Amino acid sequence: MKQAPVQDNEQDLTDPRQAKEHKLAELRAKGINPYPPKFDRQHMAQEIHDKYADLEDGAETEDVVRVAGRIMAIRNNGMFIDLMDTSGKIQVFCHKMSMDEEALAELKLYDIGDIIGAVGTVRRTPRGELSVRCTETTMLTKSILPLPEKRHGLADIEQRYRQRYVDLIVNEESRETLRMRSKIVRFIRNYMDDMGAIEVETPNLQAIMSGASAKPFVTHNNSLDSDFYLRVAPELALKRLIVGGLADSVYEIGRCFRNEGVSIKHNPEFTSIEGYHAYMDYFDIMELVEDLVSKTVMEIHGTTKIMFGDKEIDFKAPWERKSMCGLILEHTGLDFLAVDTAEDAIALAKTKGVHAKEGSNWGQVVAEVFDERVEAKLIQPTHVTEMPMDISPLAKVHRDNPKLVERFETFVNGWELANAFSELNDPKIQLQRFQEQVAQGEAGDEEAQMLDDDYVTALEYGLPPTGGWGMGIDRLIMLLTNSANIRDVICFPTLKPKKD
Repeated sequence: MKQAPVQDNEQDLTDPRQAKEHKLAELRAKGINPYPPKFDRQHMAQEIHDKYADLEDGAETEDVVRVAGRIMAIRNNGMFIDLMDTSGKIQVFCHKMSMDEEALAELKLYDIGDIIGAVGTVRRTPRGELSVRCTETTMLTKSILPLPEKRHGLADIEQRYRQRYVDLIVNEESRETLRMRSKIVRFIRNYMDDMGAIEVETPNLQAIMSGASAKPFVTHNNSLDSDFYLRVAPELALKRLIVGGLADSVYEIGRCFRNEGVSIKHNPEFTSIEGYHAYMDYFDIMELVEDLVSKTVMEIHGTTKIMFGDKEIDFKAPWERKSMCGLILEHTGLDFLAVDTAEDAIALAKTKGVHAKEGSNWGQVVAEVFDERVEAKLIQPTHVTEMPMDISPLAKVHRDNPKLVERFETFVNGWELANAFSELNDPKIQLQRFQEQVAQGEAGDEEAQMLDDDYVTALEYGLPPTGGWGMGIDRLIMLLTNSANIRDVICFPTLKPKKD
């Protein structure tokens, strides 16, 4: 028999949303506020589990608790409710022996997803489930949209990122990953504070794109009628603070923005830590990075060894230290230190199938060969040292080879994790490097840095010998939470806007 169509003024109670709207209306009709302003919650689920861990099966107490949370399951017409708060889950037992008829009738208006408060005594069921024998419940928030079915979960990966709030409700793994993120950042911050570094904040809006070679986001300030760049790195601002003598060590944990590709390890908006330390060089910074990361891993996992996918990675210090050109020679047989010109470097790269961009200089060719033929092979923590000066405009020239600089990048699992220099503090050389970057930009390099005259002026006042470093917080969290996609460790990753 053909089903009669639902009239415009009727509700289709087979539709989950309309069924919930109907129950909402019934609550209001009963004089119940489905969105009250407060509930006096006094106990958390995990607190109750810990306190009554030794309560025997079938035992009951007279201890009254007040809990609140989201309904994740309802069984036996509301007799058993699984209530989840941010600490865990507790069962609420609703029975005519402890609740009056009106209160029991109200349970029929409750749905999975609703947030309620419950008051009752602690008991353990004969089957061993710790429960709250409820004497009263309070509707705190009536949910309108149904949660994903437990059997299927939130299977749409993109929906998980777009509707992170739903992902967090139904996926314990997502909640734990993002809580772990908070713990890791807190440990890093405490480590830096304990070593005497001062945490600072520097501008996200910068008049000059500087601090790293990257394509920036551009915005416009109407009041000043000027274009600004979202910072690609806070480096030059932090070094200005060292010049000024604010402290011998400063650091910042904050957002950076790069208008580049999106991948499983790249998000246009990401979190990094950068630190600058007077009277240190890049060898000192290697030890600092090793110590910080290995202690962070130990804090989170109780060991320096972790599993990432099917790979075991050991962060125990000291880590391997190998030069960039040495690693290329080791893995490809190409000796770039034996050639001096860009033309010869390009020809050498082609012998291994690496085709450098037109107009590349010697250092850019070396970096491209490293990226394509070596980077992915560096699974265990490795400091890649002695990098080309051509790609390092802010680093001090190497004390033994003028083609190189005192810089290292740390790689783990084939990913760049950290980047560090003995900071260039000669204002004349820094000006020359900036001018070379400007020329590259005029030749079409969208990632070339700009000339920052004020920073050169700061160096003329005197920057002490300084070691500086930056580390990607998101990638470190990926490693420590065994997360294969950077979007899994960012609360709200950057996504292409949906169009209707």
